[in-house]
Amino acid sequence: MAQLAEGARAAAVDIGSNSVRLLIAEAAPDGEPADAVRRERVTGLGRGVDERGRISREAMERTGAVLAEYGEVIRRLGAERVRAVATAAVRRAANRGEFLERAAEWLGAPAECITAEEEGRLAFAGATSSLPRPERTTVVDIGGGSVEFITVDETVSANIGSVSLSERHLPDHPAGPERIIAAKMTVAALFNRHPPPARERVTGVAGTWTSLASVLVHPAPPDGTRLGLTDLLELIDRLAGMTLREKRDLPGLNPDRAPVILGGAIAAAGALQALGRTEATVSSRDLLDGVVRSLLAPNG
Repeated sequence: MAQLAEGARAAAVDIGSNSVRLLIAEAAPDGEPADAVRRERVTGLGRGVDERGRISREAMERTGAVLAEYGEVIRRLGAERVRAVATAAVRRAANRGEFLERAAEWLGAPAECITAEEEGRLAFAGATSSLPRPERTTVVDIGGGSVEFITVDETVSANIGSVSLSERHLPDHPAGPERIIAAKMTVAALFNRHPPPARERVTGVAGTWTSLASVLVHPAPPDGTRLGLTDLLELIDRLAGMTLREKRDLPGLNPDRAPVILGGAIAAAGALQALGRTEATVSSRDLLDGVVRSLLAPNG
């Protein structure tokens, strides 16, 4: 494709297992995309997929309403290139073909299901775009249905995420000690089965990391926050003893993320332990940014 003119817009849609996100950005002279719109809505697309192997009708409709809304925004702002990608929940769903067909109708643009490797490549590109020496970084992308450990030349994916871990082990609020132990053991077993690639630093991306950072450093913005393993373990103990309403009322936390934030915290702590690291730096740049950068590139 030809290079987009300065000020032209591209749109990326991330159809995740827990949330659906939109980024519209403009081409700029310095090559750095400038955000025009960035939105996120929790739809729980992956709820029940771990157990039933299918996306439910209710989850489809919730997600469809958001995709239709995003489609209107994309058309109104005149994005010239659009790419919508679906991840773990759709990869594992037996009815993914039906969902993708309907998603394209709702959005008004094609929707595709990408591999874990492609997801990792795009997330790494977005997260490390402004980092010096990206080869020294392991990006940890915690989604609703999977966790990706990504370096410049490798992606290791584990089929567990904030939604699937919560459904499997953490249905109660508060969560009993035996439930917490079971969740931690599941995470450790999956991460140790396929050892993740460890580098000097860890960058945490996507909604779980930014939500945890918002809870711990509220009201400061989460981008650039350093989350220590000790902080995460203490937060897990705190969240485990809270009711769902108490979690919904936490300053800095999107109430819609309350049911799965404990599972996300356990996955985050388990990721640091598997990597042998004591802290991660949170980045608000991730898969969406990687998609937009590829669309705005000269040969995007």
